[in-house]
Amino acid sequence: MTVVVVTDSTSALPEPLRAARSGLTVLGIPVLVDGVEYREGEDIGGEVIVRAIREGHEVTTSGLPPEELRATYTRLLDEGASGIVSVHLSGRLSGTVAAAEAAAAGFGGRVAVVDSLGAGMGVGYPALAAAEAAEKGSELLAAAAAAQSAIGRTSTYFYLDTLEYLRRGGRISAARAIVGTALSVKPILGVEDGRIDVVEKVRTPTRGLQRLAALAVADAGEAEVEMTVHHLGAERRAEALAGWLGEQFEGRLRRIDVTEVGAAVGAHCGPGLVGVVTRRLP
Repeated sequence: MTVVVVTDSTSALPEPLRAARSGLTVLGIPVLVDGVEYREGEDIGGEVIVRAIREGHEVTTSGLPPEELRATYTRLLDEGASGIVSVHLSGRLSGTVAAAEAAAAGFGGRVAVVDSLGAGMGVGYPALAAAEAAEKGSELLAAAAAAQSAIGRTSTYFYLDTLEYLRRGGRISAARAIVGTALSVKPILGVEDGRIDVVEKVRTPTRGLQRLAALAVADAGEAEVEMTVHHLGAERRAEALAGWLGEQFEGRLRRIDVTEVGAAVGAHCGPGLVGVVTRRLP
């Protein structure tokens, strides 16, 4: 009887990390293209979203429904799990956390829902921390506490070519988006306490990548770190950023992954996204 972990596909987990955790279930977020529903990671990914956006199709997302989460919890418990830690995209960006809490209410405390207050590997690192703790024999509350600890040691910054996609999805105010467009600047954003806000403005993509690296280094302090560089249709930029980070951290970088974000995050950020998520190790 072991604790298992459920998360959603906005975690953008690199495949090697996902495959290494047998007790980890990833549910695909619904993505709609011109009203037709797909599931992220199952029948739609970032490449398709880039093409759809550039061709002018309407791309939207929705949270996981409570009934799907309830069915997943039921199945895992019936298969022998003693408890479930359910880690999801920030509740200030999506309704999935609220849906998970509603679904968990019927299981008598056997499901612990954790709001990651993050996106991308800002979700993935807490989910992995819970899974690692569970594999070492931690009970439900201890595994959930491991996820919470990882949240406090994770930072997320990302560069966008435009704020327009975040504005359309209601993830950032129209006023901020208009200012960025009017000044022809490129925004660097951070995820803080579950919210997205503009941290800096730069004039060029190259300067944006340099500032991402500097922000990640400043947040890491002297700690050893794991890092993930996310992108959407911007692999060269992401590889360049990963190279700079490798030089900056030298022997303190435990591992670094480069992954394309999925359809759900991509739909709200648009092509050109590059981000860095840093997990400070204990």
